[in-house]
Amino acid sequence: MDKQIFKRIILENQQEIVERSLFQRSLSVADNMNYAFIGVRRAGKSYALYQHIQHLVAVGHRPEEFLYLNFEDNRLENFVNEDFDRLLDAYAEMYDYKPMLFLDEIQIIAGWEKFARRMADNKYTICLTGSNAQMLSSEFMTTLGGRFLEKDIYPFSFKEVMGYLDVPFDELALLSPKGRAKMIKNYNDYLLWGGMPESIGQQDKRGYISSTYQKIYLGDIASRNNISNTVALRLMIKKLAESVRQPISYTRLANIVSSISGKVTVPTIAGYVGYCEDAWLILRLRNMAAALSEKESICKYYFVDNGVLNLFLLGGETALLENMVALQLFRLFGHDKDNDTVYFYNSNGYEVDFYVPEQKWAIQVCYSIHDMETIKREMTALAKLPKAVECERRTIFTFDEETSFQDNFGTVEVIPVWKWLLDN
Repeated sequence: MDKQIFKRIILENQQEIVERSLFQRSLSVADNMNYAFIGVRRAGKSYALYQHIQHLVAVGHRPEEFLYLNFEDNRLENFVNEDFDRLLDAYAEMYDYKPMLFLDEIQIIAGWEKFARRMADNKYTICLTGSNAQMLSSEFMTTLGGRFLEKDIYPFSFKEVMGYLDVPFDELALLSPKGRAKMIKNYNDYLLWGGMPESIGQQDKRGYISSTYQKIYLGDIASRNNISNTVALRLMIKKLAESVRQPISYTRLANIVSSISGKVTVPTIAGYVGYCEDAWLILRLRNMAAALSEKESICKYYFVDNGVLNLFLLGGETALLENMVALQLFRLFGHDKDNDTVYFYNSNGYEVDFYVPEQKWAIQVCYSIHDMETIKREMTALAKLPKAVECERRTIFTFDEETSFQDNFGTVEVIPVWKWLLDN
């Protein structure tokens, strides 16, 4: 490609990114480390790059030090691997700095991994985003040889949505009926439609989220993995959505899908689930009490955004509430394919929705505790768990109820999910 095109794009991007007004998300990254920003499509990975660049400017770097390219820019449609060196030459003709590289949607360029590793070996600071299935693959991390840190980018948390909309949620604001009503309205919206950044404030949230889901389903999963039986894939995803809150096995999924779309094997279903995880459509939760084989084959699955999950549900407020709690736990404590930071616990006829070993924290999610039967069910499981694992904290999350209960093991706190989300 012509180096003059590179020069124009480099200069335009330097000016545009530094001047862009951004909502500041919570993004904990070091100034001199190499990162791969990972997350579902439309979660805000590009904005994470912009925010990191603006932070570096704020701590003393000059805009001219940054070389940012988005490989979805139509002016780069003829870019090939050999152009990476030409790109560096173009930058060197403009400035005397060693550039800090910010490369967006880099997976479009065949052979990008070797370039990224070479830059890291030569002590360049380099941050990448890319298509999720590619960026999460074992081949990616093997090729980069541990030179990059993965940084998970989730859709907005409820606290971020409130900040983005400039809705006050301090104690004083929530004491006023008007302030509390405004918070609850946004809380209801977040429960139903999640936090995809570009959906916030849109009138047709369902339309936007449905379009985004179709791109994930067809592009990041079906097309990339050459899945010909898209009917089976669609049915499996629908069943996973309907089964949020419940452990489900590969065998059961295969039986359900086979009964509708024709024979689908258990290994095929396991592959489909893996592809959905790679694209960050779903996040797996394992049973802490299960044997190794069941830990992998009988799991709970949560969707990366409530808005996507809500496309499949009718009157599913309890499932949406639990999905929202799962996502926040993953934000706080991390998540990957070998997730050992958050579990559920199912053994001897009782189940606890979440257990966080690091915090020795057991969690139940219940939309409402308005009747004694519900209280008894949730408390019974929380009373049994301390006999199996250490529990220093036990919580029941509800939609909007707050109290506490006592038993032989101490206090069980009952907290509205919105309150916890705004505190974290």
